[in-house]
Amino acid sequence: MDKIFISGGAGFIGSAIFNQLQSNGHEILIYDNLSFGQRKFVDVNDDHFVLGNILDQEHLNLAIKDFAPHIVIHLAAIHFIPYCNEFPFESSNINIKGTANLLAACKQLSCLKKFFFASTAAVYPVHDTAISELLEPQPLDIYGLTKFAGEELVKKFHSETRVPSILCRFFNAFGPNETNPHLIPEIQKQINRGERVIHLGNTEPKRDFIHTHDMARAVSLLLEKFNGGIDTFNLGQGTEYSVLEVVSAFERVIGEDIRVVVDPERIRKSDRLHLVADISKLSALTGWQPCISLEQGLKTLLT
Repeated sequence: MDKIFISGGAGFIGSAIFNQLQSNGHEILIYDNLSFGQRKFVDVNDDHFVLGNILDQEHLNLAIKDFAPHIVIHLAAIHFIPYCNEFPFESSNINIKGTANLLAACKQLSCLKKFFFASTAAVYPVHDTAISELLEPQPLDIYGLTKFAGEELVKKFHSETRVPSILCRFFNAFGPNETNPHLIPEIQKQINRGERVIHLGNTEPKRDFIHTHDMARAVSLLLEKFNGGIDTFNLGQGTEYSVLEVVSAFERVIGEDIRVVVDPERIRKSDRLHLVADISKLSALTGWQPCISLEQGLKTLLT
């Protein structure tokens, strides 16, 4: 089995990937500053958890060198778009400089077999149909810009080291351990408080919601099946849902009606109407298909 280093491994998506890879028998080291993640999300011994910041080059170098991983998975980032737009310097510093720091640390490794970079669908321009990896990136916000810059850094790293590298563009994740106020956890929070009149922002946009357990299986299979070079893969469910369709799914799960009130303070001034993944490339390589429907996933979130 491989030794795997996961930056941001105690976070929302990271904890799901950790659980999947641990169940597969891999030895895993988590590197996380717990600014968004939580230590309790990952059942790993203290000698395989490093409390550290990816902006601390010296500490990162030591952690990577001491563990000597075969695979590095880079998830650490600020990824809540409103926060990125409000704090562009902080977000850019962590998402771009942090990625550069991790890649620099990886260059000292002779044992590294694969590098996995968590990118985002936010690198794509507005598009009304399913997006394939062939669509040229054109980020619309700070988050997308920082992740596109990260992709370019990984391409440079690959050209210099020839380490096989995966650029995986995540679509809208949902599941346990969410720490940012995205749509589904915001609805979940209000419902769990007993509210049936819920306050939301934009209701027209449609998004491709994929459960983190499905994402973790896909990441595991990509690491197993991807053999060389550098390539880009979309990771979504391949189906889009409007905000009101998500609310309707919650209604079916709880068996009660929900009324939506549009809160002007929650409305995003610019918000693309469609975002859905073409996942055929990922499926062709790995045989992966999503198994958890939106409704099935929501059932696991409600108390």
